[in-house]
Amino acid sequence: MTTKLMSKTQKAIPIIALKAKEDPKCKFTSLVHLLSEDFLKECFRELKRGKSPGIDGVTVTEYDEQLDKNIADLVSRLKAKQYKPKPVLRVYIPKPNGDKRPLGIPAVEDKIVQMALKKILEAIFEQDFMDMSYGFRPNRSCHDALKKIDQTIMTGPVNFVVDMDISKFFDKVNHKRLMECLKQRIIDSSLLQLISRFLKSGIMEEGIYCETDQGTPQGGVLSPVLANVYLHYALDLWFETEVIPQLTGYAQLIRYADDFVVCFEKEEEARIFGVVLRQRMGEFGLTISEEKSKIIEFGHCACQRARKYGIKCETFDFLGFTHFCDKTRRGKFKLGRKTSNKKFTQKMKDMNIWLKSVRNLVELEEWWKVLGQKLLGHYQYYGMSGNMRWLRNYYYQTVSLAFKWINRRSQRKSYNWDQFNRFIKFNQLPKPKIYHSLYNLIQ
Repeated sequence: MTTKLMSKTQKAIPIIALKAKEDPKCKFTSLVHLLSEDFLKECFRELKRGKSPGIDGVTVTEYDEQLDKNIADLVSRLKAKQYKPKPVLRVYIPKPNGDKRPLGIPAVEDKIVQMALKKILEAIFEQDFMDMSYGFRPNRSCHDALKKIDQTIMTGPVNFVVDMDISKFFDKVNHKRLMECLKQRIIDSSLLQLISRFLKSGIMEEGIYCETDQGTPQGGVLSPVLANVYLHYALDLWFETEVIPQLTGYAQLIRYADDFVVCFEKEEEARIFGVVLRQRMGEFGLTISEEKSKIIEFGHCACQRARKYGIKCETFDFLGFTHFCDKTRRGKFKLGRKTSNKKFTQKMKDMNIWLKSVRNLVELEEWWKVLGQKLLGHYQYYGMSGNMRWLRNYYYQTVSLAFKWINRRSQRKSYNWDQFNRFIKFNQLPKPKIYHSLYNLIQ
């Protein structure tokens, strides 16, 4: 019986997606009934265990002990419109530069409802989202966005790049505007009210409650979807329907969450866009960070001009990579990329802190395996064509740091370099490797 109910609930999502795709003007009037016990249990099973609990102190494992009872109570409150999300517990994670990064931790029950809302919203709005957007979307990744930039600059008539940064986007989302965006597709007042309650659930920091009159609930799975909906209407759709028709030259927007670049053929159009973009963002309560934004000459022609006059081309950063004008072995233009200096320095500081902290906690053989996993994770993200030098730098500097901290476990030196190299030979770490090849895009 349970299997049939679950199967029925799961089938409703793709049907909604198909309807949304077939009729772009369709507005959904009845969605909240999808938040059934079986559907919410399915959402619960997708939650990661071992994560820190929210303000109620309840862990995923503890919630699971009386799952049927807990979910039944949750659905009962949802139907009676008595469910209210708990404030998000805000904690701060130290950053290598001494600053702290805020992290929001929702209660387990709120994570379940957020997961359910995410699935419903994705089914509808994924049909409207455009190819230019890559962040937090099914079957899309950072590397897809990076490959799109490579393809755009290598094959399109790109001469200028508008590199803009939205200041504190997730904290500045205007609630009223966001609800207007959602109403473009959803007019189920009960579901909209539920989303509104999440937006206004507030933050608990060091025992002090703070109201939230703007921004999205960070830390949960709902925030990225709401951000994509917001930027779809604030940026993507506007660029496609209002900006491009007024241009005489080529232009392409590539966005990953709130991080985006726009490639232009003509300088005047790039600079005018920079001005109107600030106005457009202002209409949605957002501001462009001036110190992190710029318009640069970039591409085939910029590279040729730079060579002619013996000057360096400007660069731009996107998703942890610095993009620069490079050339092939035959001397032709190509888009180069390397780990950005800021990210590389941050990664090495993180590694240094971790090695220092772990060296005396467990045996060398144990943390050495974890070190290998950390290196592999770095390669899998930064292992893009043209970045091998910086992958090797990361490997060799990590090995040097490991040697340093192994020898500081006690007053007596553990290894000299010959002994350490012998140890590495029999306990090999993953070597740098390119995981994301772009050679097929380079002519």
